[in-house]
Amino acid sequence: MTSGDAWHDLGPIERLRQTPLQQVRIGRTAIALSCRDGAFGAISGVCNHAAGPLGDGHLDGDWVICPWHNWKFHRVKGHGEPGFEDDQVPQHELREEDGHLFVRLAPAVPRRKKAHEPHPLARRAERAPGGLRVAGISTTHMDRGNPRYSTSEALLESALRHAAETRGLETRLIRLDALRFRACEGYYSKSAHACTWPCSITQMDPEDELDQVYEALVFWADVVLVATPIRWGAASALYHRMAERLNCVQNQITIRDRVLIRNKVAGFIITGGQDNVQAVAGQLLTFFGELGFLFPQFPFIAHSRGWTAEDMETNVTVVRESAELHEAARDLVDRATTMAGLVVHADACPERVTRAGRKASGMATHG
Repeated sequence: MTSGDAWHDLGPIERLRQTPLQQVRIGRTAIALSCRDGAFGAISGVCNHAAGPLGDGHLDGDWVICPWHNWKFHRVKGHGEPGFEDDQVPQHELREEDGHLFVRLAPAVPRRKKAHEPHPLARRAERAPGGLRVAGISTTHMDRGNPRYSTSEALLESALRHAAETRGLETRLIRLDALRFRACEGYYSKSAHACTWPCSITQMDPEDELDQVYEALVFWADVVLVATPIRWGAASALYHRMAERLNCVQNQITIRDRVLIRNKVAGFIITGGQDNVQAVAGQLLTFFGELGFLFPQFPFIAHSRGWTAEDMETNVTVVRESAELHEAARDLVDRATTMAGLVVHADACPERVTRAGRKASGMATHG
């Protein structure tokens, strides 16, 4: 540190020039220090968007690209890219002296965040008044222009029709293959805090339609029924694509002790030409349990004619004509809605929970 107020020695200039971009921490101040064509720049190392570490990103010309969500800031001036100039991260003065580079911690330009309307999903997770609501999610994939008979979706439709016509409940059917949504892009792999709620993809891509699933699961539905075919011994690829994007819901529990799914019940419909019902059900139960859902007694129904049943047209006929399977779907929604009525009115589930029981020796929790 020099005699000048809050000037800090960053080290030898020649050494610092060897690294195009680096994150420097001085006490509680993070600085993204860059060097291009021998000229240095210093801006805050904390991104305006989700506090990502700018200095751990990369340079694109004179722009620092945040490693979390790709926001851009000028490496010397700190303002946002064209169209986002009103976003500004603090800019720090630099000086060279006796072969060393010094930075002044007091910013020459302060942080300024462009006003953004909050995403609709960012509201408090509260249940809207009214009667019980049932959402069905079909995870089968087909050419909707030339549809085929889906055994899992047909049973789901029977359950929803029963809920609406017999029990007078509001229902909603979401067909995943009708939605345009991107696959998870691994923000959690960069940092737990880079996986945000609402999902980073949903915030940045207004055409991403998984917001319909988030809206149904977190806010609208009291009961969620998920229907999946068995694909090579597992749930469908569309199901897993959705599940990966739901990490942002579960992650709120582990990093903020915040439960988004409260007083909600889930049930499952599993069908396939191959066996492995219990393994598929086990994954579904584990995953939706981790999100915060509760389950009725006997939480799934399933149908499979086994490994050797390659005559799928027969399998379709069996499900289409089986009174027992369609009755089982109706019974499933009855069990789920009965349980939902109890937990909704009792407000049985906590709003906050310490890491959902994920405590380990030496592992700190987050408030």
